[in-house]
Amino acid sequence: MLNYPKIDPIAISLGPLQIHWYGLMYLVGFLTAWWLGRRRAHRLGLSTDAVETLIFYCVMGVILGGRLGYALFYGLDKLADNPLWLFKIWEGGMSFHGGFVGVLVAALVFARKQNLHFFRLTDFIAPLVPIGLGAGRIGNFINYELPGRASDLPWAMVFPNMGPAPRHPSSLYEFALEGVVLFAVLWWFSIHPRRNGATSGLFLLLYGVFRFSVEFVRLPDSQLGFIAFGWMTMGQLLTLPMIIGGLALIGWSRYQPLNIACAAKA
Repeated sequence: MLNYPKIDPIAISLGPLQIHWYGLMYLVGFLTAWWLGRRRAHRLGLSTDAVETLIFYCVMGVILGGRLGYALFYGLDKLADNPLWLFKIWEGGMSFHGGFVGVLVAALVFARKQNLHFFRLTDFIAPLVPIGLGAGRIGNFINYELPGRASDLPWAMVFPNMGPAPRHPSSLYEFALEGVVLFAVLWWFSIHPRRNGATSGLFLLLYGVFRFSVEFVRLPDSQLGFIAFGWMTMGQLLTLPMIIGGLALIGWSRYQPLNIACAAKA
């Protein structure tokens, strides 16, 4: 079995100023989305400046939606005890599903301002997201978050303050699936012309399947436990609509026009 690597959650400390690895991972995700988005700006017929504005909108959606979603889905008790806890993002505690809703709202606002088809815009955004998801899972790993269930597999790890039992490194599984695999599939898929909504639907479906599967080896949130059937977690409950929505969107996209603009350059 492996020992959990001891990494100080604080990457840089300059007197009272502390920069956490968790925050740096989000910065990596945002900068990567900015760089990749500029490469594909031509697909929306927008300037690189307009795409930078889009990324800014999405960053706000991720931060505000992710934190509010975590507070509502997982941390109501903490929020009630200390409302200022909502602003302590550097301590961890961001909900993907909340951030996802935040990005959808940001995309809707941007699409209306730029007179863009909503799903054409979300098809553009979807391949930019997975690297940020993967980086966020590395941040979870460094923060000792998302412990897995006990396991005797050779790569199981003894988590700090979780007793002697080795556990699945579930955050690393999510890094590999939601980050590496999801990015590779979506980037390859979106290189070629696709019908409106197809890339977005594939994102929903694959993320949903990956997240739902990993939840079986990840400990449920201690404050919630299993919420249905003695095995379903909050993450699985929130992910089910994504799987269903992804399948529906892929089916709907078959009747939509082909986005020829996506044929030029990756």
